Amino acid sequence: MIRVMIVDDDALVRLGLADLLADEPGMEVVAQAGDGIDAIEQARAHRVDVALVDIRMPRMDGIAAIAELLKLPHPPKVITLTTFDLGEYVYEAIAAGADGFLLKDTAPREIVRAVHVVASGSAMLHPSAARALIDRYHHTDRSAATAARARIEALTPRERDVLALLAEGDTNADIATALSMRESTVKSHVSRILAALDAANRVQAALIARDARD
Repeated sequence: MIRVMIVDDDALVRLGLADLLADEPGMEVVAQAGDGIDAIEQARAHRVDVALVDIRMPRMDGIAAIAELLKLPHPPKVITLTTFDLGEYVYEAIAAGADGFLLKDTAPREIVRAVHVVASGSAMLHPSAARALIDRYHHTDRSAATAARARIEALTPRERDVLALLAEGDTNADIATALSMRESTVKSHVSRILAALDAANRVQAALIARDARD
């Protein structure tokens, strides 16, 4: 059972997401919050596997809330929610430790899929519009690109192959199929990649890979 928390200052958005996820087998909405401060309190009171977190909220916004959620003894996976006009905040949320993000106009089936994907330990970089936002707002200088390349040089050729697909948003299952590997082997490679790159999660590793290409 995937235990989900919905964090959004719009009560109608919370209601809509709760109704959507309540109909999905294997998911349970265990908490709702209207801002970041409330989200921290709810996460302490309820064991949460995945938190859907809005970015713009009163008292404590989503970016600050992510950092606090990840400090908990049992931190949830985090998917941020945003709209196109908030694109400049997307990279900040991912850099803070979010495992992915969704646009608020994402199709319901893709929201459900995102929760499953992130709960399984993968990152959600789909749809393609979301990846375009990362590319648009993730600017790096030459020193950052050089540092990223140096980190990647420490990886084995096979780990670089895995990283390249991870950077495109592929799940462990996708990577296993593409590289003719067992999924368990992919997971081992990903763990070593995160350690070598000093990345908190798959999304940060993907951004380092993108830095190296700049």
